[in-house]
Amino acid sequence: MRFLTAGESHGKGLTVLIDNFPAGVPIDWALVNQDLSRRQQGYGRGGRQKLEKDKADCLSGVRFEKTTGAPIALFIENRDHANWETVMASEGSAGEAAASKRFVRPRPGHADLAGYYKYNLNDLRDALERASARETAARVAAGGFAKALLRAVGMDLASHVSSLGTISVPEASIPDSLAAIRSRAEANDLRCVADDSVLAAMRQAVDDARMAGTTLGGELEVQVVPVIPGLGSYTQWDRRLDGLLAQAVMSIQAVKSVTIGDGNQGATLAGHEFHDSIHPHTPDASGRTTLKRGSNRSGGLEGGVTTGAPLIVRATMKPIATLRVPLDSINLETGTPEPAHFERSDVTAVPACAVVAEAMVAVVLAQAVLEKFGHDNLTDIQQAINAYQERLHYPPATIH
Repeated sequence: MRFLTAGESHGKGLTVLIDNFPAGVPIDWALVNQDLSRRQQGYGRGGRQKLEKDKADCLSGVRFEKTTGAPIALFIENRDHANWETVMASEGSAGEAAASKRFVRPRPGHADLAGYYKYNLNDLRDALERASARETAARVAAGGFAKALLRAVGMDLASHVSSLGTISVPEASIPDSLAAIRSRAEANDLRCVADDSVLAAMRQAVDDARMAGTTLGGELEVQVVPVIPGLGSYTQWDRRLDGLLAQAVMSIQAVKSVTIGDGNQGATLAGHEFHDSIHPHTPDASGRTTLKRGSNRSGGLEGGVTTGAPLIVRATMKPIATLRVPLDSINLETGTPEPAHFERSDVTAVPACAVVAEAMVAVVLAQAVLEKFGHDNLTDIQQAINAYQERLHYPPATIH
């Protein structure tokens, strides 16, 4: 399974192509579009989110709410394109409207200068339009299909914001259950499980940043429970699941670090403090014995392979690079120092980034499931998983 996206921030829309996706997977369009809506929300988002009402329009690959095995094509309209039609035209030549939106003062931290170097651009808008985080709407749509497959094989996931700026959520505040994380995170506009005092402090930090003309970053966490053990591989570097997850989440615009479980603590804890001990679990009613871990600092991955423990992926999002009070830059045409370009933007998008990270984690896990259990159709995949669970002596949670 793989997916590709196309489209510009102010173009006609975003296109998603999902290839090698199995037949027979139920698609709940309400859930797909709900995720698109979740991506647009969050305290600190800019004015564009009021213009767009994202909805996935399916062009192929789904019939009567089930996948057919054919390539899946989706389209998400950019409503704001109506205001940019002459600027982003694919035919003709640039006129006054396009000239008015042209810019040559790169924003530090964005792809503007890198795009200038790589693609020999004379208008940095060509970098802005494709590098924009607007593209993540397409990723979330693809992630909706990956989530549908994971649900069909008994896996679920949720995300939450664990810090914003200098304000962090106390570890003790994070619920143990996935349902509780989802319920508390979705109940507020910061997608955070903290209490009201922490939420109020976060909102004040966003308001202060807005007044100062700057932006805020933060941290997020994605949890997956339950997880089929044995996904991924240690046999080659590019098949290790932790590496694949890190690449997928790191590819999200503005994400600058990814950690699996308590990986950062591995730098300071001794081995006997960090690693997760293994114990036999009390046999269940059928007499099967499972294994229990003393902790989950590994985040559900050892040797690039899932252990069956909850999968925990954490990421850090840097502050958005577009600032109302711009940093120093240079005019690439004249070579003279000038302030960086400003484009309509958010103060923070960490709550939205968590939704995108959910999608990317779901895609990588769906790929791992299909690699291990087959690609063709859901019935065969479910039967293969049930047989596999029997071999592992896990309590058979039969999948239908």
